[in-house]
Amino acid sequence: MAKRSGHIYSSSEPTFLQSIGGTSKSSPYYDEEAARVSQKIDDELKREWARRKDAQRKQVKVMLLGQAESGKSTLQKQFQLYYAHQTLDHGRPLWRPVVYFNIIKAVRMILDELDHELSTLESDQSIEGQAVAHALVPLGDVSGEISRLRSKLVPLTSMEDSLASELSNGVSVTGGRTGVYVRAGWQAIGTPLSPNRSKAAPATGGPPPAVAHVTNLASRTLMSVQSEIDDLWKHPAVRILLNNRRIRLDESAPFFLDNIVRIAQPDYLPTTADLLNVRLQTLGVSEHSFDIELCGTRYNWLMYDVGGARHAWVPYFDDATAIIFLAPISAFDQYLEEDGRTNRLDDSLQLFTAICSNKLLKNSHLVLLLNKTDLLKKKLESGIKVRKYITSYGDRPNTFPDVSDYFRAHFIQVHRRNDIGRRVLYAHFSSMLDIRATQAIIVNVGEAIIRSHIARTGLA
Repeated sequence: MAKRSGHIYSSSEPTFLQSIGGTSKSSPYYDEEAARVSQKIDDELKREWARRKDAQRKQVKVMLLGQAESGKSTLQKQFQLYYAHQTLDHGRPLWRPVVYFNIIKAVRMILDELDHELSTLESDQSIEGQAVAHALVPLGDVSGEISRLRSKLVPLTSMEDSLASELSNGVSVTGGRTGVYVRAGWQAIGTPLSPNRSKAAPATGGPPPAVAHVTNLASRTLMSVQSEIDDLWKHPAVRILLNNRRIRLDESAPFFLDNIVRIAQPDYLPTTADLLNVRLQTLGVSEHSFDIELCGTRYNWLMYDVGGARHAWVPYFDDATAIIFLAPISAFDQYLEEDGRTNRLDDSLQLFTAICSNKLLKNSHLVLLLNKTDLLKKKLESGIKVRKYITSYGDRPNTFPDVSDYFRAHFIQVHRRNDIGRRVLYAHFSSMLDIRATQAIIVNVGEAIIRSHIARTGLA
């Protein structure tokens, strides 16, 4: 069989079957109008093919990779803030109930940890436990004060499950873990719900009645107990237990509790800082599109935030232009939620090793962001010793320059030993909550990726 511009014919068929667009003008079977139409179709197909190829060459696919809570979603919001801030502004109301949930969860965690710690301190014979108990002695009847605050805050903490249920809409994860889990793309359908329930959302793009009701109830409750939340958060016992790391909260909790008076107002609308700090676990792969202009040419930047399964996504992104890997170097003293024996920094190194050695990803530009430097500085300044959790650190100085350089050297060594693509590794220290510094990195990283893409595709 032979093929011409989408028309398939057999070379053994009679001449008259090939007459349309394929017979000379001298042939008795020649049809001038049919030939003109055929040529027009061929020309349009060629133009369409050229347009698609040009669009593909100007399409830059970037994957955000890293373990849970590494800062992927925050980096995506930073890109959105820089290149498409209007979409971020439009979605602000949708984050309001999520901010409320973050606060309710933090309050409940503080109360639960207080109950546990105060009931076990007397039997804790460790040096650390005795030091904490001694520090609490001057405070008097701590248990009585905490019980009073707990009773005042019951209406708020009792809302945690119902708010989580409405936001998640039945989405759950294995292992019985609780919290808010939403599917990728929940903002695109106007509410953090599944598509079948989004039909109930008002035409304004706000949440459906069920979510709106719970959100408004949470807002009124927060307003009524904001002073109790503030008292709990500033209570000397809580400060002592936080400083001695007997209470551990989500990283964003202090930010929201410090701003409880502002957030508890009836007309509250999440600020940019709120959006960057809010914690929400997304399942699946989220796609975000931005237009980036460089040297007078507009490129379509497709960013994929991968959540959930950590390796199942690889076959679908073998044509990725670049990978931005986020490693939270502040997590040297933390362990995986699903495996309490695995240090989070070790896990991040293992994941980075798998990416460097993956044959399907060997042609992707590679960028490493050593993230959460602000939290690392705070931990080191508070006296937390790296060698207690990373024994190989030894007696090196427990300062930010030495610690950060040590961690950076380990990731660079992993790349040098395992990268089968022989790629240049671009490494940056970052703090996703620092808008100015992060957006400077975004510009540098974006331009480097696009220039690499230009060189590879021959667009220049």
